[in-house]
Amino acid sequence: MVVERIRLVDVLAALSLTTDLASGFPFERGLRACLIADVLARALELGPADHRAAFLASLLRGIGCGHASENAALFGDDIAFERFLVTFDPSDEAVAGAQLAAFEAVVGAAAMRRFVEVAPSVGPGAVRASCEVAVALGAQLGLPASVLEGFDDAFERWDGRGLPRGRAGEQVHHIARILAVADQAAIAHAIGGVAAARAEIARRSGGQLDPFLCDAFLANADEVLAPIEAAQDLVEAVHSAEPPPVVSISPAGLERTCLALATFADLKGTHLIGHSPHVTELAVGAASLAGLDGVEELRLAALLHDVGRAGVLSSIWDRAGPLGAADRERVRLHPHWTERVLSASPALTPLAALAAAHHERLDGSGYHRAARASDLPRGARLLAAADVLAAMTEDRPYRPAVPLEHAAGLIQDEAVAGRLDPEMVAAVIAAAGGQRPRTAWPNDLTDREVEVLRLAARGLSNKEIAASLIVSPRTVQNHLAAVYDKIGRRTRAGAAVFAVEHGLT
Repeated sequence: MVVERIRLVDVLAALSLTTDLASGFPFERGLRACLIADVLARALELGPADHRAAFLASLLRGIGCGHASENAALFGDDIAFERFLVTFDPSDEAVAGAQLAAFEAVVGAAAMRRFVEVAPSVGPGAVRASCEVAVALGAQLGLPASVLEGFDDAFERWDGRGLPRGRAGEQVHHIARILAVADQAAIAHAIGGVAAARAEIARRSGGQLDPFLCDAFLANADEVLAPIEAAQDLVEAVHSAEPPPVVSISPAGLERTCLALATFADLKGTHLIGHSPHVTELAVGAASLAGLDGVEELRLAALLHDVGRAGVLSSIWDRAGPLGAADRERVRLHPHWTERVLSASPALTPLAALAAAHHERLDGSGYHRAARASDLPRGARLLAAADVLAAMTEDRPYRPAVPLEHAAGLIQDEAVAGRLDPEMVAAVIAAAGGQRPRTAWPNDLTDREVEVLRLAARGLSNKEIAASLIVSPRTVQNHLAAVYDKIGRRTRAGAAVFAVEHGLT
């Protein structure tokens, strides 16, 4: 796979589609917002740096969905909550009442009561975590500082009723204000076309949205929305609209970008943090042992294999008990979403079939295509084996991690049964046995602080971490405070991203 001339925006488009899955909005919502922000920036005659910042920030508006498991624990449906959070407008009582009723219809009366009870105390922390994740992943992607500042104010409002700081008016970062107009216009346009977008921006003017920017949108609405109305392919439209300077990425840059995509997907479950890099490490190590060609393509496909997880409720990934038939079908769809997201990006299309084959089995019993041995190249067979062994040796809500020796026997049983390739199983087991412990930690973290960070990244409470490490909750609190100071993060979601960035999971 040649990556020298891949444009960053092509890969960011795939990340945008992934965030659409996680937030429950119409597919391509981020692409729509990006095109709106682009034309609006031209109408406002923004300088080149601000123009590009508005373009990128609107494309990746949903990148901060890093509080999914916590939201699922509170409300059951984290995707419905994310959709509600982005569109809720407390400044209009009639609209707010209808939005609350619609949210209750999805999550139920008990979850609605819980929302009313905990929103004042939990809300700022949840939004702060989302902002911190967005900033951390944005920095990993190499986005400009103004984009990161826009992400940090993404839930603030013109009228001061936003979160987490309650900033108002021009205190809200100017990129965040443009992002908010573009995002609400994109959502309304996807649902009801130009008329709906006009009406929604006019209604929110002076409340959530900067009235000056709303006036600029309304004065130029037909022109602003024209690229969306005319586009046959929104990814291609975004590709064509990218303001200068056009950025191409190197092989190393592409890997970092794919890692950000993987991290976003793994944040969907408390026990999934670090899974995609783990699979990648096993797959690349096994590929060398098995003499496979195309190792770099395999590396990227392994990082991206689970991006489709974003479309499945966190409450399903975090469930300690068995899944019902409907939820099993939702899980079986996640490779389909992986393939669909990657296929939409010209830069990642060559990886789509390989990445989406990680749950296929040689006897046709896998999913989502029920492919058989003759349809599965060696790379797909190796990725499937790496995914199985990685999952077995990681904690899950319904069981602790299986020791490697036991997991090796179980995965060999899968090969004997004709579901996994024996050669690839042997290579993956050998790669797992060859891994060596790390002896030095980043940011001067101690061994104990890394232990605490790992457990915190998986969503354990201070009390649960204390029980696991046989220390007091106050000791855990002190360790976490030291960790946060050393790594420069202030929420568990942000700390989880740091752990993935530095291979600590």
